[in-house]
Amino acid sequence: MHLRAEAIILSVRAHGEHGAIVRAFTEEHGVQPGYVRGGHGRTMRPVLQPANLVQGEWRSRTEEALAGLTVELLHSRAAMFSEALPAAAFQWATALSAFALPEALPYPRLYAALDGVLAAIEAAPAARGWAVAMVRYELLLLAELGFGLDLEHCAATGRNDDLAYVSPKSGIAVSRIGAEGYEARLLRLPRFLVEGGEAGWEDILDGFRLTGHFLERDLLIGKGAELLAARARLVDRLKRAVA
Repeated sequence: MHLRAEAIILSVRAHGEHGAIVRAFTEEHGVQPGYVRGGHGRTMRPVLQPANLVQGEWRSRTEEALAGLTVELLHSRAAMFSEALPAAAFQWATALSAFALPEALPYPRLYAALDGVLAAIEAAPAARGWAVAMVRYELLLLAELGFGLDLEHCAATGRNDDLAYVSPKSGIAVSRIGAEGYEARLLRLPRFLVEGGEAGWEDILDGFRLTGHFLERDLLIGKGAELLAARARLVDRLKRAVA
C-alpha cells in the first residue's frame, strides 16, 4: 500500500520509546492510521499536533499491516494551543473525529467541514464566530454516520413552519403548536440550524445541548464517555467567555 495525501492530524499516541501512532484525516481516503518513527520525539512533536495540516505518505507491504507514515508540515496551528479556549475547541473537534470515524472510508463533506471549523477557530477574533460552525460540524457528523436529525418538518403536525423544538427520542423537529404542553420534555431547536446565518449565544448553547444529547446517545458510547468530559469542558469555557 502506498498513499500520499494532504491530511488533518486527529490524534497521536506514543508507541515504544520514540515512535507514535497517528490517525490523520484525508479527503479522498478517510481516516488513515500510520506509525511515525521518532514521532514522540522533540523534533516531530510540534508537527504532529492535532489540527495541523500535513502532507502524509503511508507505505506498507500489505493492506493489513500498520503503514509507516512520514509527514511534512503544511500548516501549523500549534501556536493556538497556548490559548485555552481555541485549544479546547481544537482538541474536541479532532478527538471526536478520531473516535467516531471508521478508517479508510471517505467522508469528503466532513473533511471540508472540519477543515473549515479549524480555520474558523484559528481566524475568528471571538468564539461566537466558530462556535456556530462547531455545532454544525457535530450535526453533520451525526448525519454522515447515520444518526441524522430531521429538522425539515414537525413530528406532530407534518408542517414545516415555526419549528422550535426537537424530540429527544426521534430526533424530529416539533413546531410550537405541536409542542404545546410538552415543551419541557423537548430540546430547543435554534433558528440558525433551520434558517442559517449567525446566532446569538443563547441559540449557540441550545445548539450544543441539542447535538450533545444525540452524540452521547448514539455515538459516544463506552470509551466515548471520556470525550464527553472534554466536550463539557469546552462548553463550560464558552459559557464563562459569554459571562
